[in-house]
Amino acid sequence: MSEKSAPVAYGGQAVIEGVMFGGKHVNVTAVRRKSGEITFLEVPREEKSWVRSLRKVPLLRGLVSLVDSSVKGSKHLNYSFDAYADDEMTPEEREELKAKNKKGEAKLSLGAIVGVTAAAIISFIVGKIVFTLVPVFVEDFLFKGSFAHQIYHNLAEGGIKLVLLLLYLYLISLTPLVKRLFQYHGAEHKVISAFEAGEELTPKNVQKYTRLHYRCGSSFIMLTVIIGILIYSLFSWDSLLERVVQRLLLLPVVMGVSFEFLKFTNALRDVPVLRYLGYPGLWLQLLTTKEPTDEQVEVSIASFNRMREVDAVYQKQGVPASAPNAILDPLEG
Repeated sequence: MSEKSAPVAYGGQAVIEGVMFGGKHVNVTAVRRKSGEITFLEVPREEKSWVRSLRKVPLLRGLVSLVDSSVKGSKHLNYSFDAYADDEMTPEEREELKAKNKKGEAKLSLGAIVGVTAAAIISFIVGKIVFTLVPVFVEDFLFKGSFAHQIYHNLAEGGIKLVLLLLYLYLISLTPLVKRLFQYHGAEHKVISAFEAGEELTPKNVQKYTRLHYRCGSSFIMLTVIIGILIYSLFSWDSLLERVVQRLLLLPVVMGVSFEFLKFTNALRDVPVLRYLGYPGLWLQLLTTKEPTDEQVEVSIASFNRMREVDAVYQKQGVPASAPNAILDPLEG
């Protein structure tokens, strides 16, 4: 594309050996196979009317978006894992699995699909609870009775949470698998930035851009730490148990307010002074993204272009009522 492009409203997500981009009507994942071929998973975006309604409600829309992205992201992540597993199969193992697929023995049942969805939601909720409560217990153990005012305990709790977050991200980024995941994350950001700048999407052009992007979900993680300190400071507690219960009850509020603040900072990113409000999230992306290779950028470009192509078709013709998922099974890709 040679003409200047308007800021893109599409979201992206890194998956194993690939990238998922979400358009207005379809989510597309591109995965690099061991043979060098790039295959795709295309899933039409379908939402219940009540979900669309909740997305319009301030504070609630943040929670809905987070849970929804976790559920949908798990499907695309499973596709990339299946593709990776398929590439590691012997020809005999692949033929045996194909035979089972034809007999219906290897297909997921409705119960299994519901189970995967429930697991995604539960893991998201449990992760947030653990990350919220562990700093509370650590702070109470280290600084119980050390401060006269509870606001200092809140600041210490926030500091501990930030240290644990940074340490966790740093340690997992050292593993080869997560490092590649973060490289694809960086590739996704570069493609979006190049598109918004009106550049032709080639690996050489895309690599010129930063791997950091304002609209990344990593910024949300950092905001929950900062917003949490502010919201928790509005309430007092008399015991550790009361403090724990308070944190659990306020967790949805912290997440909702953080989401709204993220939208606010995104809207102000072009204002010379106010754009600095989004910098903490950009700094966190120094850990959650890595510089990608040209091959990884190529996969990200393929995913983005495929998403735009399918999106344009759906925009013109409408999304079919029973639109099929393209290449759901890596064995058939």
